[in-house]
Amino acid sequence: MIAKVLLIVTLSNTVFASHHEQEEHYHPQPYKFGYEVKDHHGEQHRHEHGDGHGNVQGSYGFTDHRGIHREVNYVADHHGFRAIVKTNELGTANQDPADVKVHSNAQLDGHHHQQHNHQQVYHHQEQNHGHQQVYYHQGHQQVNHHQRHHG
Repeated sequence: MIAKVLLIVTLSNTVFASHHEQEEHYHPQPYKFGYEVKDHHGEQHRHEHGDGHGNVQGSYGFTDHRGIHREVNYVADHHGFRAIVKTNELGTANQDPADVKVHSNAQLDGHHHQQHNHQQVYHHQEQNHGHQQVYYHQGHQQVNHHQRHHG
């Protein structure tokens, strides 16, 4: 009986060991891929390549049917991730947050010729003590309501 148990344990170890010896580990390889899509909604694209040593470069972007576009060029390497964004999207400005360079050429609406600030005001409501956010805008009033219910 003990001989049978030892035989089963020995065979199990042999099968287990031979299974692990067959696993192959591949080293990172250089790669390159990309695509471009164009239809009645606009166009999208992405291209990326890596050298197999942890260095990656690429770009992606879109242009919609109204002419709004964004182009992102990026690098990821031993210095970290860095990107340059070129866009004309409304609400963007030239800024550099978190190692990202943003170059915006967004056009302002026709009535927004001068620089302005928004003022945030909260109104309490007696029933549910929620908050409403109200934004007053120079020259006109824009109201955005956001209610939070406190439990």
